[in-house]
Amino acid sequence: MSQATLRTDRILLVPLADEHLEDEVELDSDPEVMRYLEGRARTREEVESFHRRRLAAADRVPGLGFWAGSVDGRFVGWWILEPPESGAEGEAELGYRLLRRHWRQGLASEGSRELLRHGFEDLGLNRVFAETMAVNTASRATMTSLGLRHVRTFHQEWDNPLPGSEHGEVEYAITRQEWLSRQSGRA
Repeated sequence: MSQATLRTDRILLVPLADEHLEDEVELDSDPEVMRYLEGRARTREEVESFHRRRLAAADRVPGLGFWAGSVDGRFVGWWILEPPESGAEGEAELGYRLLRRHWRQGLASEGSRELLRHGFEDLGLNRVFAETMAVNTASRATMTSLGLRHVRTFHQEWDNPLPGSEHGEVEYAITRQEWLSRQSGRA
């Protein structure tokens, strides 16, 4: 199964492709967008390298990967349902990154809700998780609004720690059963 094209009320989510490279360069060149990831903007060469890895993610597990999101035909950011590094079957990592001009419009949540639906309904995933720095309160609020619950706080060793990294990283997750219960509660 290849990656599906997905839609929400406002967002068209298409599998990430080479045609999105310039959008990714714009996204990752904003130091505020990259604040909790690298603490600085990425160079074009770095973005090109990450772009190749993002495309390769779609080859690891059928149906999973990166999606470029657009609203009214304009790129707003990307979303992921990516196979976990642990290789655990039936799980995926949720992520999102939006151009700063599209923050605080509910787009991160809207696109993520569709990926959760896709992951649980279409792909039969058992668990979806997301991770961020503990100090990234905006991303944590998005995860909570999606129904993900805090699972753990953990610490990693960094060569160049970012401000706030002393507070650790957090993992949020939702299981298929929890997601189904939330859906039946909305019906």
